[in-house]
Amino acid sequence: MYVIIAKKRVRVDMTKSVGKGGEADVFKIGQNNVLKIYKPPNHPDIEGILDPKERDRAQRGAAERIQEHQAKLPLFPRNLPSRFIAPVDLAMDDPQGQRIVGYTMPFVEGGIDLLQFRYRDPTTNTRKFGVPDSVVIKAHLDMHQSVDGGHQVGFIIGDYNDLNVLVKDGDAYILDVDSGQFGQFFCRVFTQGFVDPMLCERNPNGEGIILSKPHNEFSDWYAFSVMLMSSLLFVGPYDGVFMPKDKTKKVSHELRPLHRVTVFDKENVRYPKIARPIDVIPDALLAYLEEVFTQDRRQVFPRELLERLQFDKEGNLLSIVKPAVTAAITKEVRMGKVTATKVFSTPGRILCVSHQEGKLRWLYHWDGEYRREDGQMVMMGEHDPFMRYRIQSRNTVVAKGSRAFLFKPNEQPEAFTVETYGAQLSLVDANADTVFYVDNGVLKKTGAFGLQFAERIGDVLSGQTLFWVGSRLGFGFYRAGEMSRHFVFLTDREGINDSISIAPLQGKLIDATCQFGADTVWFFTCSRESGKTMNRCRIISSKGVCVASVEALDGDGSWLGSIRGKMVAGNMLLAPTDDGIVCVCVNGSTLAVSKEFPDTARFVDTGSQLFPGENGVAVVGPQAIWNLQISG
Repeated sequence: MYVIIAKKRVRVDMTKSVGKGGEADVFKIGQNNVLKIYKPPNHPDIEGILDPKERDRAQRGAAERIQEHQAKLPLFPRNLPSRFIAPVDLAMDDPQGQRIVGYTMPFVEGGIDLLQFRYRDPTTNTRKFGVPDSVVIKAHLDMHQSVDGGHQVGFIIGDYNDLNVLVKDGDAYILDVDSGQFGQFFCRVFTQGFVDPMLCERNPNGEGIILSKPHNEFSDWYAFSVMLMSSLLFVGPYDGVFMPKDKTKKVSHELRPLHRVTVFDKENVRYPKIARPIDVIPDALLAYLEEVFTQDRRQVFPRELLERLQFDKEGNLLSIVKPAVTAAITKEVRMGKVTATKVFSTPGRILCVSHQEGKLRWLYHWDGEYRREDGQMVMMGEHDPFMRYRIQSRNTVVAKGSRAFLFKPNEQPEAFTVETYGAQLSLVDANADTVFYVDNGVLKKTGAFGLQFAERIGDVLSGQTLFWVGSRLGFGFYRAGEMSRHFVFLTDREGINDSISIAPLQGKLIDATCQFGADTVWFFTCSRESGKTMNRCRIISSKGVCVASVEALDGDGSWLGSIRGKMVAGNMLLAPTDDGIVCVCVNGSTLAVSKEFPDTARFVDTGSQLFPGENGVAVVGPQAIWNLQISG
């Protein structure tokens, strides 16, 4: 594919993809620049949408977007604050410059989007693994200056959300500003959970809400407040489960903003267990946020509320009201039909857990030391929230970026090079027998003679592949530009099967993970699509056939409200929820809860991880592992 930029013909390399959303693909075209190209109506991601009505809507939206940008982009403001990643040069599809297909912009390398500051799954939440409150507040103060500066020159962000903010060293860069509002051009898109409900109404032609009034300056500050609250508490104003005492007042999760049903309603909304206690925020800031979300207070966010905050020596917020300390749970607890036995606990962090060779194995960090379940020292050092860990029997893999190390007991660590997905995620995984990794576009595994004699599995797309392995099966996918492939492979032999018939992933991928059965793959994704954050589960056979699938809104309180922590047991799936463990089974071509275990609720939440235990289920939290035996 070629485009014309500044009268020069530029080749777009699909392997240089650095971003993919619902509206456009982004490619790196130089050391410090990227190219954003809008998806046309015939883009495979759009044509691959299975629902005919949704596909037609997406195709019309793509055509209208490209048409509007023919006039909008040439007039785009050039006086925005420096943190706005704004268009630099327009990209054309022919030398005569007849049609705009995208634009170039600066590249912010090494940043993480604000969503990762609050994402509810603890295994991917960088905040819970070392990013302090002081960095969060620094980023929001930086954002505050940018938003105010944009308003001063008549620019409104409009679709302002946690995926459009990139944080690097405490500086906050605002992305996707081409959808912003200025002059005669309105912002017609929005993201649920961040859009001001005062500008919305119920969709008369379907589910959810629609934008009925234009975005304004105060709606930007409303979104700012949502992001601030979410980043500090790991919970948004409309998270939790609405359980009204008066059943006639029940509304769907999507419509809660219209009714101002927030987590501040302690009587009717069950606050997520995984979130920070709401009263750890100092009184003045907490009172302001409550007025914004429950009483429609709209104004420029008071900057002094952030400037006056104080932090301890570790950068954590000093709250006026300290969270209540939960009483310690003893070694063994009986709760109804559940007998819970504590397997392990640490004042530090449990970093990685795996069930291999019939045993539960884990890696934890405490007091500057990384240790395994038997006390074996792996290495020393402060914890790094951007490292990736994997367990291979008694060996341990530690990776950051393209550098990876295999630690074996009583031996010197062995270094090897891996590719990354995005800027930081090391492409490495392991089962009890083997370490798997991607290197130079090839999926490899350690051979019979170690890493120096790695064996080839198959070719994948360099820098764009994610994969996972179980004891027998492996699964992965790659997507860049108009290319999208899913594949399965057997872990004990060469070759991959990339002829899987699965609809292309939609929107911007937020997170993905896999669980493996004896001959099935349970593939979970979380993505931002058309203003909604959607979770999906697909069951794929060893031959690459999708046999069942289901979707849910992220954070809706259901078993699929979070995608991680689940465990395959035979042909069933066990999933942790705030109400306890539930059993999920195939029901035709979809999935449904077949049994609930409410007596387990004391020991699990949506952030727990489940593994096979001793005659039961092992529940892994950030600092403890419990074995649950369920009778009856």
